[in-house]
Amino acid sequence: MIAKTRGLLFSSRLITFVSMSGSSLFGFPRFKLLWGLALQSMVTCIIFANSASVTAETTRKPAEKPNLVLIMADDLGYSELGCYGQKIIRTPHLDGLAAGGIRFTEAYSGQAVCAPARCALMTGRHMGHAAIRDNANPPGSVNAPEKGEFPGQLPLPDSTVTIAEVLKNRGYATAGYGKWGLGNAGTTGDPLRQGFDDFGGFLCQVHAHNHYPRFLWKGGQKINLPGNDRTLKGESYSQDFFVKWGKEFIRAHQDGPFFLYLPFAVPHLSIQVPDQDVAEYTGIVKEADYVHNAYLQHPTPRAAYAAMITHMDRGIGEILTLLDDLKLSDNTLVIFTSDNGPTYDRLGGSDSEYFRSANGFRGLKGSLYEGGIRVPLIAKWPGRISAGQTSDHACAFYDLFPTLCEVSGTPVPPDTAIDGLSFAPLFTGAPQKPHDFLYWEFSSYGGQQAVRKGNWKGIRQGLIPARKKPEATANLEWELYDLANDPGETKNVAAGHPEVVAEIRAIAKGQHQPSPTFRFPVLDRGE
Repeated sequence: MIAKTRGLLFSSRLITFVSMSGSSLFGFPRFKLLWGLALQSMVTCIIFANSASVTAETTRKPAEKPNLVLIMADDLGYSELGCYGQKIIRTPHLDGLAAGGIRFTEAYSGQAVCAPARCALMTGRHMGHAAIRDNANPPGSVNAPEKGEFPGQLPLPDSTVTIAEVLKNRGYATAGYGKWGLGNAGTTGDPLRQGFDDFGGFLCQVHAHNHYPRFLWKGGQKINLPGNDRTLKGESYSQDFFVKWGKEFIRAHQDGPFFLYLPFAVPHLSIQVPDQDVAEYTGIVKEADYVHNAYLQHPTPRAAYAAMITHMDRGIGEILTLLDDLKLSDNTLVIFTSDNGPTYDRLGGSDSEYFRSANGFRGLKGSLYEGGIRVPLIAKWPGRISAGQTSDHACAFYDLFPTLCEVSGTPVPPDTAIDGLSFAPLFTGAPQKPHDFLYWEFSSYGGQQAVRKGNWKGIRQGLIPARKKPEATANLEWELYDLANDPGETKNVAAGHPEVVAEIRAIAKGQHQPSPTFRFPVLDRGE
């Protein structure tokens, strides 16, 4: 099992050698002067050689241990960035990131909702094997926002090995600023117990539903934010803290190597952003009435939603500019993605249809159709990744674990099982092994299961009948789509390809491992 603490290696061989050389063996008077001169010359040479070695090692270290910055938006749709076809929302810094690196067109989240997607990213496990497979609170816990009580979600088990732990044991300084969602303070899922030297932000996802919170966590302590009262507006916008803390971390560890994880909480609802950002879109977008009066109601929700994304983009620009100013960009791999598809249509003022947030894909957040799980993925690493690339390699969140291991020269711990496949070869144009398949399962939203194999996508839904309809039975039938010709999943071709359906059914059955925490009766029975 990988260690939970980082050690420091130190060699004292030179000191031991000099100490032994001064022993009584050379104690005769006539030898003392000669030996002293010889010893002085020898030590000088050794120190000079050692200094040269250290210098050489220092110059090699960047190639061996690049800095790693992993940025993740929350509920950002596949096509809500300019580089993915967005026509209304402005994202110049992320567009520049894509222009300077590689943009993936067939990248997937690990799950269709927040917490399990983060689990897949942190642990390299798909939803048939992951410890956290759904958004769920600890038994008996109740969120009470008005009292400032947020118990958090079910925590990662203590035995979990995260990518942060692996990198920390490799000698990386590690920090995360944003929304965690994998365990509250003091639990086994506390980020400070899961490989992070520092964490700041929201531990509980419900806490993150307001971007002007009364407090944030930082270094295991609550940081009160005067002027915020969980209303539509406040004095301290949480997103700005995450950028500020990220920049401070980079400056403090500019000698590297460092791993900075920025799981931002926007554009997840509620729709909130400083007024000056909203002004950029006032009169540009056409507003519409609320349909679902959930979350806080912004008077201009479309303009504010667009402004949230542009504000996030501007903060990312600050991070990228700092890397340039500190001359760290050439030795820093920056990755950007989103945790799942855009939120449920018209909820809390959101409007995925107006912004064409899911690129015309079927489904939204919570769905295993493409719109719920296909996400933007961008990587930039000057000098390693050629600019202006586009890749149709099919990959998923659980591939980030082995990818970060490979680029940092860190072996995946031999006793750590992962489902991911490194896509680092794509960075340098080397041959890339494709996945045999990608797998998802989700016991919420009616119960769903999906497999992608090549261009075939199999999905079944309605696996858990609604409690209000006891007479209903689980739907065990697979739908099949040819993503090469039908990325919108509009034509079910299962009847015409029974052999493909049989293959997908066998894969799905083999990938589900029952979880004592996240029951999925149909799959647990092998159906």
